[in-house]
Amino acid sequence: MNINILTIANYRAVVTYDPETDMLRGEFLGLNGGANFYASDIPTLKAEGARSLATFLEVCEENGIDPVRHFSGRFNARINPELHARAVEAAAAEGISLNQLIERAIEHEVMA
Repeated sequence: MNINILTIANYRAVVTYDPETDMLRGEFLGLNGGANFYASDIPTLKAEGARSLATFLEVCEENGIDPVRHFSGRFNARINPELHARAVEAAAAEGISLNQLIERAIEHEVMA
């Protein structure tokens, strides 16, 4: 369970502390635009998040915009060349592709 993720109406938002405002800041993930929200405590943050999300979804509907960002499943990553070589070796030793090894490693980190 990630303690920095808040779910509101099946949409996930990352929560951070903003020292400039001395408030909690929520930012929805996976949307086609910004829907940020602020509050000084968690109950208020949830309420502000729900309002921000409702407004965002309403504007998207009014303008015929898909509110959800769709991912292709492809991305480039830059890593240390030695780590790259070791990852290729580890994948070969397990009889899987480098892509499968990376997918498994990412899945382990985000599903834990």
